[in-house]
Amino acid sequence: MIMLRAIFVSWGLFLAMSGGSLLLVDKMVLTVQDEPAEDATQDDEEFRGLFMGKSVDDQKVFDPPEWLAFGLMSVGTVTMLYAIALPKRRD
Repeated sequence: MIMLRAIFVSWGLFLAMSGGSLLLVDKMVLTVQDEPAEDATQDDEEFRGLFMGKSVDDQKVFDPPEWLAFGLMSVGTVTMLYAIALPKRRD
């Protein structure tokens, strides 16, 4: 109960900012990292990783619905307003 207000504000800010970032994104492509080969050096792996394309099997696409951004922003804003409306601690 000590930092209840700060916890609600931080979660509300996180949700609101996540929703705001989803306004700018149409879809996200997530790539699965493969295990490096035993004989490959770190420099060789970094150089080849820049120019090699990944197959479609290694990629996952996250296509959020349009309402998700507004939903996250509204839930985050209401959570922050709730944190402000919490009663003051009585010592």
